[in-house]
Amino acid sequence: MRVLRKRVCRCMVWILFFVLVFLESGRECNAMENSPEELQNLHALSAVLMDARSGRVLFSKEGEVMRPMASTTKILTCILALEEGNLEEEVTVSARAAAQPAVHLQMREGQTFYLGDLLYSLMLESHNDTAVAIAEHIGGSVEGFAEKMNAKARELGCENSHFITPNGLDEEDENGLHSISAEDLATVMSYCIVESPKAEKFLEITRTNTYTFTDVSGQSSYSCQNHNSFLNMMSGALSGKTGYTGDAGYCYVGALERDGRTFVVALLGSGWPNNKNYKWEDTMKLMNYAVEHYFYEEIPIVTRLPKIQVKEGNRPESGIFEDVMVNIEVENTETSFRVLVAEEEKIHAKIKKNTVLEAPVKKGQRVGTLTYYIDDEMIKEYPIITSENISKLTYGNIFVKIAKKFLIFDMMG
Repeated sequence: MRVLRKRVCRCMVWILFFVLVFLESGRECNAMENSPEELQNLHALSAVLMDARSGRVLFSKEGEVMRPMASTTKILTCILALEEGNLEEEVTVSARAAAQPAVHLQMREGQTFYLGDLLYSLMLESHNDTAVAIAEHIGGSVEGFAEKMNAKARELGCENSHFITPNGLDEEDENGLHSISAEDLATVMSYCIVESPKAEKFLEITRTNTYTFTDVSGQSSYSCQNHNSFLNMMSGALSGKTGYTGDAGYCYVGALERDGRTFVVALLGSGWPNNKNYKWEDTMKLMNYAVEHYFYEEIPIVTRLPKIQVKEGNRPESGIFEDVMVNIEVENTETSFRVLVAEEEKIHAKIKKNTVLEAPVKKGQRVGTLTYYIDDEMIKEYPIITSENISKLTYGNIFVKIAKKFLIFDMMG
């Protein structure tokens, strides 16, 4: 009987496992069936299309799943170096940096380079030794720089990322794998090209075709070639970074600007060897979809809002038993805002506010929110505030109102 029970338990475990796998695959199939037809056959395990200026996710395939990111890591290494370093600073190569595996610049321990030159080596050729040299220069050590990377990611609102290396080589520590979600990777790229105070220099570096430089001594010269083929695939291509490791597969994050619209695509696990071009196919599908379907719409901000009753409120001109109402307004200096929407998406606003307030009421007091949605997704929220002061009704106020009333009657008599 004991053996039989063990077999039954083992059988139940396997049945439960297959049921869970079936349910999960069913959810994935349903999610993809609801996706646009032209985006249902992407190669990437994770893919995100993002509006770079608002951060709104326009399309996602397992966009919140953390996966190894390979050399797409280097966009964060680059922007941190630009923001915290000086391009004229001299970077000294350590033994650790010189020992990094290919792809590498073949630095030598003790050699010195200008930081500005190394950023081209980092982003055009994706040199791993360069990444470590930069990290040690900016962060004091690779570990110190990783702390800066994770802090910056948190600052940008990235909740599904963990950085260990500055170059993206597969690595694991006590907190997990060096990994990121496609959504967070797109968020980092959006910051690099739009919000960062060094966005212009980041774009300049990543759009350069070839770059030649020497070490500080001038004795060794180097030439870099940009390997971001997407720059020549679509009009308006802005920037991008490729990546590959055995664990990550082919990865890519790229940006495009067309007619004032800026899109970012992030791909993780878009094929493995012999499928090197999958990432370009996926990128083109997503970018073409964005260009063809998403356009800016100007949305006016609601200005006429219903008044709110003030309990025991007082106005000099109001009667003793008259309801006192306070005017409210949207706390905002804009009269409208722009948002990228597809033709089939519907924009609507919801007002949530207090129905009654207790006197006294102060001008600028928050009493609700005006929220805009695209379908069920919140895109904008504005506070609703009172636009005037309302005092509390007192016995003194009542006496004055009664006195005035009788005075008027006397004058009329």
